Amino acid sequence: MSTLTYVEALREGMVLEMRRDPKIFLAGEDVGLFGGCFGQTQGMYEEFGPKRVIDTPISETAILGLATGAACAGLRPIVELMFIDFVGVAMDELFNQAAKMRYMFGGKAKVPFVARMPAGAGFSAAAQHSQSLEAWLAHIPGIKVVMPYSPADAKGLMISAIRDDNPVVYIETKTIYGIKGEVPDGEYLTPIGKAAVVKPGSDVTLISWGAMVGTCLSAAEELAKAGKQAEVVDLRTITPFDADTVLESVKKTGRAVIVHEAVRTCGFGAEVAATIVEKGFDSLNAPVIRVTAPDTPVPFTPPLEKEYIPSVEKVVKAAQGLF
Repeated sequence: MSTLTYVEALREGMVLEMRRDPKIFLAGEDVGLFGGCFGQTQGMYEEFGPKRVIDTPISETAILGLATGAACAGLRPIVELMFIDFVGVAMDELFNQAAKMRYMFGGKAKVPFVARMPAGAGFSAAAQHSQSLEAWLAHIPGIKVVMPYSPADAKGLMISAIRDDNPVVYIETKTIYGIKGEVPDGEYLTPIGKAAVVKPGSDVTLISWGAMVGTCLSAAEELAKAGKQAEVVDLRTITPFDADTVLESVKKTGRAVIVHEAVRTCGFGAEVAATIVEKGFDSLNAPVIRVTAPDTPVPFTPPLEKEYIPSVEKVVKAAQGLF
């Protein structure tokens, strides 16, 4: 085991896979000599050279078009959009081409690429660089969407995403790039489509993904001081969604609070809540509650941005209201 930051762990996952398979290459804006906008690809240009770590023009359409075409031709690209907000520029390549090809060709076509997308608020980067758009992407059949929280899962899900034969959107919450955790050495796989119970409890289930898992873990500590034991479930994968783990937890606790940084309306929390009500209604002792960002663009000013992002206090208050 090694202690790594989140960004070091996801980079290690990419490096190990590129050493293993010469068909894998990395492309994106400033991923080469600069080492990535947040340092995600530092040292990779020096190790693999300009033919496998490629600085692209500022064109998200070109980047995802490159990924789709290269994947269909037998390569396994990893491409980066500097911010998830820019995926709208290239949605045709993603949702109308890459996501549909395997289905429309009767399974004969494979489109194995990973599209990495930093997301989330917390840096005062304003409304065009701070969104959480996982629900938007989860709505597209034919792609997988992962959003790990821990450094160990950042590495394990990266390796799983690269080896998957489908397009995988790998969302990196910017505020947790620096968190540290124990990471197994060498190659290992965190399964796509499997949630994790990261803290057991008996009184209420807190369900989240990405950076908000940390918020839920802190909220669980506060609830414990008041005598309530919260179970924290990290979805890890948005699609496919592991409903079984969520339902098993809610069956045990009888209460559920869903926490995400994305806006409330049509956020992925609505899908989780609907699943709990449809398949686990008899387990519930209280309504399913969502703690989310408001339905507004992300504010630039730090005090408003802090209020925009769900806080530990808001999660604790929501959970306490269920008893």
